[in-house]
Amino acid sequence: MRYQLILFLFLLNSCHTQTTTMQTTIQLKHEKVTIDLSQPIDISLAVQDNAGVGAWYIDQPQIKHVEVDGYVGNVKLGGSTNFNNVHFNPHSHGTHTECIGHITEQFYSVNKALDKTFFKAQIFSVEPDKQGEDQVITPQHFQDLKSGVEAIIIRTLPNGEQKNSKNYSNTNPPYILEETMIRFRESGIKHILIDLPSVDKEKDNGALLAHKAFWDFNGDQRLDATITEFIYVPDTVGDGLYMIDLQVAPLENDAAPSRPILYKIL
Repeated sequence: MRYQLILFLFLLNSCHTQTTTMQTTIQLKHEKVTIDLSQPIDISLAVQDNAGVGAWYIDQPQIKHVEVDGYVGNVKLGGSTNFNNVHFNPHSHGTHTECIGHITEQFYSVNKALDKTFFKAQIFSVEPDKQGEDQVITPQHFQDLKSGVEAIIIRTLPNGEQKNSKNYSNTNPPYILEETMIRFRESGIKHILIDLPSVDKEKDNGALLAHKAFWDFNGDQRLDATITEFIYVPDTVGDGLYMIDLQVAPLENDAAPSRPILYKIL
């Protein structure tokens, strides 16, 4: 009887400690990789009411309930449902992905830019170089770029949690040099993700050198390449190779809120 009780307790403990995995194999162009779909790493920052990260000299987002014809869209105020309007700018508030339509006269929608969402990605932790009053990200920061990578994820250092709520307006944040973006483009990189409000200098008189270089604005324009800004990569996530699922909200605009999800390559 004692043996049976011990065996029962062992089996019960095993059931409680067992973890569920959802491993899947992805066939890339020249290799197969395995990931665990039950272990996603979300590197997005959410749009919040009157809070959160911000930039470009505009007010914070506003999420406010609707009031119309006697209806109040707030359960606490007696309404039957919560029914909110959301006022925000995708470039200024939270993680967003943009396409070449951000800088062209012709309209291009980020909703049409991606025909797939899974890409092999590499994370780089980068301490920008001092250049006069600026901090810049140079090609030398990416000497260990691996083959087969389609997306580069840039975590700038230092990496404090204040990035989740900082207003970057008039702070001259670090930015990516034009020659760095040219190297990315020539290396076949299709997607850049960074934890800053822009890949370009905050005040550059509209030059937008990094954007234009990456999208080959003055050449064979890359309609399927994207730039994602305002991500946040926690320190617990190491540098190296991952698969990324670049989820973009279905909004017909040059940019839209996005939710990039990382998976470790097993």
